Amino acid sequence: MNVDNVKSQMRKGMLEYCVLLLLGEGEFYASDIIARLRKANLLVVEGTLYPLLTRLKKEGMVNYQ
Repeated sequence: MNVDNVKSQMRKGMLEYCVLLLLGEGEFYASDIIARLRKANLLVVEGTLYPLLTRLKKEGMVNYQ
């Protein structure tokens, strides 16, 4: 078992949960999501957030244009 891969997958799962929690509060721009996550001391960049949002949209969990 690759420990680094497991850690990476856990971070992705945690990030997804945090993004869904934020979006449950209302509508946000991606830059607002990043700012709020950083304020909570979570390291996130656009290159991580946008693919996550795209996947969540394909799964029907979020909606954006």
